[in-house]
Order: sequence, then structure tokens, then C-alpha cells
Amino acid sequence: MDGGSEMRLEAPTFCCSTCDGGPNPGRHSAQRIKARSLSTSSATYSEHRRTQSLHGPSPVTTFGPKACMLQNPHAVMHIQDPASQRLTWNKPPKSVLVIKKIRDASLLQPFKELCTFLTEVKNLIVYVEKKVLDDPAISGDEVFATITKKFCTFREDLDDISNRVDFIICLGGDGTLLYASSLFQESVPPVMAFHLGSLGFLTPFKFDTYQSQVTQIIEGNAAIVLRSRLQVRVLKENWEKKDTVEEKEIILTNKDVESNHKAMQYQVLNEVVVDRGPSSYLSNVDLFLDGHLITTVQGDGLIVSTPTGSTAYAVAAGASMIHPNVPAIMITPICPHSLSFRPIVVPAGVELKIKLSRDARNTAWVSFDGRKRQEICHGDSITITTSCFPVPSICFRDPVNDWFESLATCLHWNVRKKQNYLGSEDEEF
Repeated sequence: MDGGSEMRLEAPTFCCSTCDGGPNPGRHSAQRIKARSLSTSSATYSEHRRTQSLHGPSPVTTFGPKACMLQNPHAVMHIQDPASQRLTWNKPPKSVLVIKKIRDASLLQPFKELCTFLTEVKNLIVYVEKKVLDDPAISGDEVFATITKKFCTFREDLDDISNRVDFIICLGGDGTLLYASSLFQESVPPVMAFHLGSLGFLTPFKFDTYQSQVTQIIEGNAAIVLRSRLQVRVLKENWEKKDTVEEKEIILTNKDVESNHKAMQYQVLNEVVVDRGPSSYLSNVDLFLDGHLITTVQGDGLIVSTPTGSTAYAVAAGASMIHPNVPAIMITPICPHSLSFRPIVVPAGVELKIKLSRDARNTAWVSFDGRKRQEICHGDSITITTSCFPVPSICFRDPVNDWFESLATCLHWNVRKKQNYLGSEDEEF
């Protein structure tokens, strides 16, 4: 570059499996800046120099085979205003996945009523997990058997239903929504969650008027909130010598990964938790951000959460609560052995890596939304980024009102007896 006066910026492009940007989902390409030569500082500048935007990857706007987000022509910078995100259908939905909390007697009647309505009135193809129908209270009901014969069943570990389901209905608590997320490792159909569990922070719908509410969703008239997920990659060293994880996982093949390494990938809606497991020693793990070591965690563990997960384990560990429309990743220590180690929020576009510290006295354990718990040993690594496959959660009213309603009713946020009014006689004192 002559004289160092010319600078050219190339607009960043985003790569995911739904675009033409290549096979690397969830991470966008580097923003290249052609600037004047910095001969004096090039040697000291790390090889992990930041080249990505601080913005997270552009989320896909198609959910399942038929649903997509209604485009807003007034969107600014190609980032649609979350308040204007509404559900629409390319084609009328024909299939629905019904997720029910297993062996909960209180959900039997709502489950039967809903499935009868979906099959007999709406003529939808209903997908139900096989172990739900194995419940004696359902399999032994001869009257309901005429409805169950029309169901399509699947098994979590064996059957892929990612391109068969148009939308999802959850009956239960927040765990049903987390389970629905785990079934889809890429594009997730819209999720309608009914509050039939204990807490229900993520389940805004009441079952009393389910017929009109479901009809409204089928017609495509509803607001949605895109709940970002974490794309987590676990790299195991010498994995053949370790216990294998029996639950469903995605095994990745990479030419750069040696034969004695095993890479597994997960989509996480709430949080990734790294803890000390059964050991009585402190956990001792190194935390990297974009290749730079930012701290060593010494304590009971570490929580890396999405904004949706900020109101779960993270808030119990002292973190702030973040609205799901805020693009961010939260890092929260669990009982750190330091008075100054406070929770922090980092941009959604960063890449985090967690490794066992060289001086660690014991191994660590990791879980993803409370599932797939496994041991992390020396040489293993956990890489965490923001996924480009969010969970489109259908709102009862809108993203803002639903969130504050959940804060008030579920967590009793800022509930306090009001201060008495100060009368004129009291003012004299």
C-alpha cells in the first residue's frame, strides 16, 4: 500500500449450512483489513489476532421444512428488529411434534385432548416419541388407541425427524423445551410451549384455551423470539481408552484431527457447565477467548450460558439476567476461590475454549443443558461459539412482555412490600 493512506474493508460474510459460504457452520469468515505495514509490532502481535466481527453469526430464518420468519422490509443493517419478528409459513403446516413430560399423570388428560384435536380437527400428522406411548396409562387406554394408531413415532437415539416436523408443541415445564432443542442439531421448527410444569419460565401459554391458540399458530399469526444456542465442540484425546458417551451425539471428522482424537458437537440452549465432579479438590481450568488465555478458574466450576440460560443455573450462581434478544455469551464462575471473580458478559461472536489446567490436581466434568455429562481430562478441550441455529420460541404476546411476565410470576423479581405513604404529620419528625 503506497504511503499507508489507502484502506479497503471487505464486508464480512457469514457461513452456515444454509448459505453458500462453505461447510463451516456457525462461524463467519474473517474481516480482512488491508492497512499499512506494521513492521515494528508484527512480531509481538499474537497469531490469534482478532479477525472476526464482534457480532454473532446471522441466524437462519427458516425453521423446519415449511416455517420461516416474516421478513421486514424496514430492517436496519440486515438485523431485523426483534419486536417485529413474526412467524409465517411458506406452506400450510401438515405435521407437529408433541413433546410430553414422561410419566407425569397430570399431563395425561391434556396430552390426549391436544392430540385428539390435532388429528381429528386439524388433520395434522402427529409425531410422538415412542417411550411416551409406552406409558401404561396411554397404551392401556382402548378409547385413545384409535388416535394413537394415527401417530408417527420416533426414538431419540435412532430416528432423524429434522425434516419431517413443521412445528413443535411442548407440554410440561422448561425441561420439555430444552429437550426439544436437543432433538434438532441444525434448523429448529417453531416451538409452542404450554405451562404444565413447576416453574415454566420458558413456557408462556396456558392450556385452558389451547384450541384457539393452536389455531392462531397454524394460521401464522404470532410473534417469535429467537433464542440463541451455543455450538459446542468437545475434542477428546486418546478417546479409545476412555469411557464412551452412550447418549446421542454428532461425531465430526476433520483432516486436521489426529486419529487418536474424537470430536463431538452439541447444540446447547441454556448452558455448558464445567465442574469438579466427585473430586474434593478445586477445579482448575484455563479459559481462552479467541485464542488468548484470559483467566484460570479455581473453584467449583464454570458456567457458560446463553441469554436464555442466564435465568437458569447462572442466576443461581450470582449472574445477571439477560433478555434473550441480547446477542451475548455469559461467563459465570461457580463458587470461585477469589472475591474478585465476578460474572462477565462477552460478545456473541467470540470463541471460547476451556481446557484442564496443566497444574490441575484432578479431572473436570462437563454437561450440556444438564445432559450428556462426561469427564474432561488433560489434553481434552471444549470450544464454545454462538450457533447460527436458534430456537424460534413462539410468544404469547411479544418477547418483552413475555419475559417480564416470567420474571414476575416465576422468579418473583423485585417483589417487596411497598413503603408506606409519608403523611403530613410524619413529615414534622
